[in-house]
Amino acid sequence: MATSHDELLSMTRSLVDHGAADTMDYADEVVRVPASVYTDPDLFELEKRRIFRRLPLMVAPSCELPEPGDYKAMDICGVPLLLTRQRDGSVAAFLNMCSHRGNPIVSGTGSATRFVCGYHGWTFRNDGELLGVASAKDFGPVDKAALCLKRFPSHESAGLIWATLDPASTLSIADYLCGYDALLDAFGFDGWTLFSQRTIDGPNWKTAYDGYLDFYHLPVLHKDTFGADFFNRANYFAWGPHQRLASPSKFAQKTGSDEQLDLSEMRDDEIPGDALVQGVWTIFPHISIASFYGGGQRGALISQLFPGDTVETSTTTQYYVMENQPETEDQVASAHDQFDFLETVVRDEDYATGKRQHEALQSGMLDHVLFGRNERGGQVFHQWVDRLTRASEAELAEIFAEEREAVG
Repeated sequence: MATSHDELLSMTRSLVDHGAADTMDYADEVVRVPASVYTDPDLFELEKRRIFRRLPLMVAPSCELPEPGDYKAMDICGVPLLLTRQRDGSVAAFLNMCSHRGNPIVSGTGSATRFVCGYHGWTFRNDGELLGVASAKDFGPVDKAALCLKRFPSHESAGLIWATLDPASTLSIADYLCGYDALLDAFGFDGWTLFSQRTIDGPNWKTAYDGYLDFYHLPVLHKDTFGADFFNRANYFAWGPHQRLASPSKFAQKTGSDEQLDLSEMRDDEIPGDALVQGVWTIFPHISIASFYGGGQRGALISQLFPGDTVETSTTTQYYVMENQPETEDQVASAHDQFDFLETVVRDEDYATGKRQHEALQSGMLDHVLFGRNERGGQVFHQWVDRLTRASEAELAEIFAEEREAVG
């Protein structure tokens, strides 16, 4: 049976062969997508309920909660979520609402073994157990075991944390990932560090996500940042709805340098690990991972996208994670420069364009948008959004059990 490393090598050799032949992997046809999928507010609300509130979401890189007791509170499509690192090293996900009156029990990030609700003083352990009811004699008898924090399904793999915002979900997160996390493990995020993070505002979530699945625009929209001679082709690989896009080329950047390696002249065992994971890795429905270098060290931009309050808005948290914590002033400054550059590209070019695009689409004057044969990633993304929005709860479990079996 082929290992994940074998699969990465196979993809790399395919990219090298296409690059040498000056070809790419095309979709079968040009696809038309109704413009209303971006602008319909009713569909937008349905997607929040049936995509973001019932599918597993990558809620944090593991290095954001590195130690037992670390916690993070966040809101996703109206659901208050609390992540906590347990004493045994595992991560638990809870509804961040006191079982007394529903007040969020914590905000932001920090480290704690217990949480005290700021409204009436009920106390919970970080494993969700209700420890104490304030003025218990006055309050009256309650079954504390029945009033623990509500737990969500969660999963940690490849240095990433997933949670499903439905306590009753029967969808296996492992099935949902379709073996994709075994490939993501090649990044080695388990041992990486969180260098910095920020949140930026964006356009409609699908408008924003289209950009992560599109190399076609790179030398045009980003001509002043990446350069007009930047590649605009991407080959596509898929594991269920999760995708990797990578440029068909026989070259890869040498770690920590501008030097290009000719992979066609290298044996399999000579190809460096970071060359095997080049390109953009997306985790449906809202994550993009891309490798970069700052201060001569490996880094990755993990973009975590969520729908906003209205159809034309979204928010993206950018995590800049690094293989090693920069140590010298020059290394730190270089890493910040790299992260600031990436913010500029996404905020001022990708998302600014997406906002203008969405405003134009809201005019209702365009019936369809087009995804070319060279935009296969976008085609498949919209097909999966439509399929999973329509699927029943039972169908979700069946779909991903079959997908996992197909790739396994």
